[in-house]
Amino acid sequence: MAKDPEKKKDTYGADSIQVLEGLEPVRKRPGMYIGTTGPDGLHHLITEIFDNSRDEAMGGFANHIEVALLPENRVRVVDNGRGIPVDTHKSTKVSALETIMTVLHAGGKFGGDESGYKVSGGLHGVGASVVNALSIYTQVWVHKDGDIYTQEYSQGKKKFSVKKVGKTKEHGTIVAFEPDIIIFKEIKWDFPRIVNSLRQQAYLVKGLRISVIDARDAVDFDFDENITYISNLNPEFPSQSFYFENGLTSLVKFNNQILKPVHKNIFYVEKKVEGVESVEIALQYADDISSRILPFANNIYNPEHGTHVTGFKTALTRTLNTYSKKNNLTKDGEDSFTGDDALEGLTAVISVKLRDVQFEGQTKAKLGSVEAQSAVSTVFGEAFSAFLEENPDDAKGIIMKVILAMKARKAAKAAKDSVLRKGALEGMTLPGKLADCQTNVASESELFIVEGDSAGGTAKTGRDRRIQAILPLRGKILNIERARLDRMLGSEQIKNLVLAFGTAIGDTFDISKLRYHKIILATDADVDGAHIRTLILTLLYRYFKPLIEGGYVYIAQPPLYKVKRGKEIMYFYSDEEKNKSLGKEIDNMNDVLDNSDVQNVPEEVEGEEKEIEGKKGKISIQRYKGLGEMNADELWETTMDPEKRILRQVKIDDAQEADKVFDMLMGTDVPSRKMFIQSNAKKATIDI
Repeated sequence: MAKDPEKKKDTYGADSIQVLEGLEPVRKRPGMYIGTTGPDGLHHLITEIFDNSRDEAMGGFANHIEVALLPENRVRVVDNGRGIPVDTHKSTKVSALETIMTVLHAGGKFGGDESGYKVSGGLHGVGASVVNALSIYTQVWVHKDGDIYTQEYSQGKKKFSVKKVGKTKEHGTIVAFEPDIIIFKEIKWDFPRIVNSLRQQAYLVKGLRISVIDARDAVDFDFDENITYISNLNPEFPSQSFYFENGLTSLVKFNNQILKPVHKNIFYVEKKVEGVESVEIALQYADDISSRILPFANNIYNPEHGTHVTGFKTALTRTLNTYSKKNNLTKDGEDSFTGDDALEGLTAVISVKLRDVQFEGQTKAKLGSVEAQSAVSTVFGEAFSAFLEENPDDAKGIIMKVILAMKARKAAKAAKDSVLRKGALEGMTLPGKLADCQTNVASESELFIVEGDSAGGTAKTGRDRRIQAILPLRGKILNIERARLDRMLGSEQIKNLVLAFGTAIGDTFDISKLRYHKIILATDADVDGAHIRTLILTLLYRYFKPLIEGGYVYIAQPPLYKVKRGKEIMYFYSDEEKNKSLGKEIDNMNDVLDNSDVQNVPEEVEGEEKEIEGKKGKISIQRYKGLGEMNADELWETTMDPEKRILRQVKIDDAQEADKVFDMLMGTDVPSRKMFIQSNAKKATIDI
C-alpha cells in the first residue's frame, strides 16, 4: 500500500449520512440518472464510484485509488480512505453502508459538519445507489477500525446484512460491481477511454495517485476483501498509473504538447475566496486557431461549461483589452478585442471547488452555481493582470496573438460577406454543381457528398430525386486545420459545401437553417477516398461541430464486391462477409482474393470481373475500386436505398481526445503524426 495520508480526526460516522428519498425510480428510468444506457451511461457507472473515492482524496483522507477491469464485465474500485461508515443510521435503522448503497440521495456530501465533505463531486448523492440499482452484482468491503465488513447486493437489493468478515491493519473501501445486462444491452468497457478520463482526475487532485489496470484476463488473483492494489503486484496486464505534482500546469502542458506555445511561462493561480473553497486556473496560448477550455467543478468535467467559464471569459477579454490599451499595443480608435479574439489558440483549465455546488442535470455537464462566476472573474482578473505586468515578454506574445486573431476575424467577415453578397447578386444561393432534391422538408432530405464528377453523375441518375441531393467534389478540399475563415471561403469546394448546408458559418452559424438532416459522405474505399473523408470531417468538426453532435453526419458504406452466380447477384461490404459466404464453395479462396487487406487484392481483380469455378458452377467476382465504377442501379441498390443501405453515424465519444487527434493528423507536427499512424496502423480498416 501507499504511505498513509496525513492523519486526520475520524469523526465520519452514521450521523454524517443524511437521507432524502428512496431508490425505486432508478431501474425504471435509468436515463434520468446516468443520461443513457448506451456506452456513455455504462462508463458513467465507473465515474460515479470513482468520484466517491476521489472525494475522500479531496478531503485529505486518501492518496491512492485504483480502478481495475475484471473478468465477467466486473469493475473493482479501491481507495485507502477512511472506509464507509458501518454503524447504524438513526433514520433508516440499518447500517450507514446499506443506507448509502440502497437509498437514493444518501451520502456524506450532504452533511454540514466537519465529518462530511467540505467539497464533493456529487450534488445529488445518487452515485453508489444508482450503480447498485443498475448492477446485477455489487459487493462492498470496508476496512475500518481494525475490522473488515462486507455486504452484497443485486439490482439494488441486499443479499445479506452488513457482516464482519475479518481483521485488518488497513483502512479504505473496495467496491466491485457488474452492470446488469437487462439495463445495458451491450457491456463493453473501453480501456483507453477510462484511462483518459482518470488521467484527467490525477491532474486535478494534487498528491493523489490513480492506477488503472485491465485485468479482464485474470485467472488466479484474489480480488475480494483485501485492499490490494493489483498494479503493485506487477502482473502482465495493461496498466497505467498517474501522479502529477504540478496539477493544472501539467495538464496544460499535456494538451499543448504537439502545439507551439507563443509565450514561455504558463499562467497559474489558486486562491480561496468568500463563498468558494478554491478557484484554480492555468493557461497558455499556442500558435493555433482553435481554443481548448477544460472546465471542472469539484473535479467534475463540465463539457457544456457554465458560470465559471462565463466569469473566466469576461475577465480574460477585459484584462487583455485593458493591458493592450495601457501599453499602447493597439492604436487609439481601433476596435477592442472580442471574446472570440481572446480565445483563439488558448488552452485553459478552470477548476472551482464549492461547498454547495449546483449542476444542471445529474450528469453534471453544466455548472449553475452563480457564486462561481464572480469568484472566477475576480480571482482570475486580478492574477492575470499581475501576470501580464510581471512578464512583459509573455504579455507581448499573447497580445500579438490576439491582435492577429482580431485582424483575421475582420478579414473573414469581409470574405464571408463577399461570398454571400456574390451569391445573391448572381441569383445562385446554391452551388451550380449541386443537384438538389425536390422536397424542402429538412427532416426527410439527404445530401450525398461524393468524390468526383463520375460518381456524381452516377449518383444523380440513381438517386431518389424527391429526398436526395448530390454534391460532387473535385479532388481534395483545403486542409482547414491551419486555415482561417477568409482563406477557407476562398476555396470553391468549401464555399459550395457552406452554401449547400444553408447554416452559414462562423458567428452567423444557425443550425435551424440546416437544409438536410442527413449529410452523407460517400467516398471511394481507397487511400485517396479516406484522405478526402478525413479532410471533410476536419472541416465539419472545426466549423460545423453541432452537425456531428446533433447526429446529422453519416458515412456511406458502398460494397467492396459484386458476386454473380447464374442469375443471382450478391453484394459484400467486407472481406470477412464475402469469405464467410463463399468460402464453402471455393476451395482456393485464399488464392483468388486476399483475406487480410483490400490493398493486397490482385490488380487485375480491381474494377474487373473475374470468373472462378465454384462447386456449384461459375462465379463472377468484381472488386469495386470506386463509386464511379457502379452503374446507377447498383449504386441505388447498395448505397443509396434507405431500405437496404448501410450508414455509419459519426459521433464524438470524447471531444478532447478528438480535438487532439485532429491536431495531430492535420496539423504541422510531423513526428507526432508519424508516431500516431505507426501506433494505430494495426487498428485501421481500409473498407470503412
